[in-house]
Amino acid sequence: MSATAGSGPRLSLGGLAAAPRGRGGWVGPAVDPRAVRVGMVHLGIGAFHRAHQATFTELAAAAAGRDDWGITAVTQRSAVVRDQLTTQDGLYSVLERGPAAAPLRVVGSVREILAGPHDPAAVVDRLADPAVRLITLTVTEKGYRRGGDGRLDLTDPEVVADLRGRPPRTAVGQLVRGLRRRRALDAGPVTILSCDNLVGNGRVLRHLVHDFLAALPSAEGDVLADWIAGAARFPSCVVDRIVPATTPRDRAEAAAILGLRDEGLVVAEPFRQWVIEDDFAADRPAWELAGAVVTDDVAAWEAVKLRMLNGTHSLLAYLGALRGHETIAQALADDDLAVAADALMTEDVAPTLCVPRGLDLDRYRREVLTRFANPALRHRTAQVAMDGSQKLPVRLVDTVRDRLAAGVVPHHAALAIAAWMAYVADACDRAVPLADPLADRLCAAVVAGGTDPHRLVNSFLDVREIFGADLRDHDGLRAALVDHVARLRVDATAPA
Repeated sequence: MSATAGSGPRLSLGGLAAAPRGRGGWVGPAVDPRAVRVGMVHLGIGAFHRAHQATFTELAAAAAGRDDWGITAVTQRSAVVRDQLTTQDGLYSVLERGPAAAPLRVVGSVREILAGPHDPAAVVDRLADPAVRLITLTVTEKGYRRGGDGRLDLTDPEVVADLRGRPPRTAVGQLVRGLRRRRALDAGPVTILSCDNLVGNGRVLRHLVHDFLAALPSAEGDVLADWIAGAARFPSCVVDRIVPATTPRDRAEAAAILGLRDEGLVVAEPFRQWVIEDDFAADRPAWELAGAVVTDDVAAWEAVKLRMLNGTHSLLAYLGALRGHETIAQALADDDLAVAADALMTEDVAPTLCVPRGLDLDRYRREVLTRFANPALRHRTAQVAMDGSQKLPVRLVDTVRDRLAAGVVPHHAALAIAAWMAYVADACDRAVPLADPLADRLCAAVVAGGTDPHRLVNSFLDVREIFGADLRDHDGLRAALVDHVARLRVDATAPA
């Protein structure tokens, strides 16, 4: 049997059973998809969830001999993933790229796919299913619909519509309506686990849920809040795996290996990490059997990942894009940027961290650079650069604040932020669409700042959703940003 990326039989349970073994190029599901029962719901089934939580969950279920941790996955925007996976009986494959890559793996833990915008009632029904003890989310930072103060944006039209009682379409609205139904059905306790890159993501999500409840009539919101306090938990976690966009070349390679066409294919690096707070309201998969860390000290792991890995990723994305590098690996192959990335971690980030027990920080730093240098991933700088207004506060701005509090202006963290400013200014000047929820606000800041670096920096620092109210008045930071922005806007290839 042979297949190409655009033709040939599709991956399915029947097709997989008939696919030839013995070529050594792929591994089937670790559990029997036909026997798996749904025990968890995931909101936001993108490539990352399929490469990360769904894979961890399947391996954990297999290691523990459990058949009750199948996943109902919910799309949050379009029905494309639902249509792709439903025709494949929920199956998809993970293609690893890089040194020590494992064989192509077919994953069977996703047993149902719902399109949230098209079938919101079905989403609420599944969230209230007594068999469901766990709800996970990867809806991206902007999917939480927070305002500039970090609370639920009660002026967001979608949030307003959910509050007024329409079948819910926002993640928080779905959760609240699902929890209300659980209470009415006495469906039992449930854990809600955010897997997005937010500081204290579990705490953030809990507060957003209560913001939604507080905006409801008290007879409804207060009663449900009391029930949630006793029946639900919101642990935090840290997730890590580089999952670049899947290309036609990737699909063609997977089809050649598997002999079946997989429209749900995801590509990932071999590395994967999941650190989870040990705070659950009910049963959970034995994720530690699949390599996850279950701990009472998530915050320390989170700071390392957000500041050291994600902060460096952003530095390489913005500086790399300004220098014309298409991928993160190409950016890191640029000697100037490699020096800046290493210096950001060692000089600016490391002094701000409380290193968790069991983590070798120097080894972690080297591992980060090795992962980013993997040319097989082709992780695009433009992809990493998206939604900078949501990412910068936790990836770079918190590092800046901590170093300023210690009396040091962090040169390389300031360089990364200045590179973002130059990147945004360049996009707005050229009228190129800016992939950011604050795009209009940011382009207005560019217009206000004009071509003068001092005015441009001040205009950006006035965006309090990113920089708060404190950083604009720090002379040392502002001077460093002005110097960097002036240089980057004239010649981004000049050494920092």
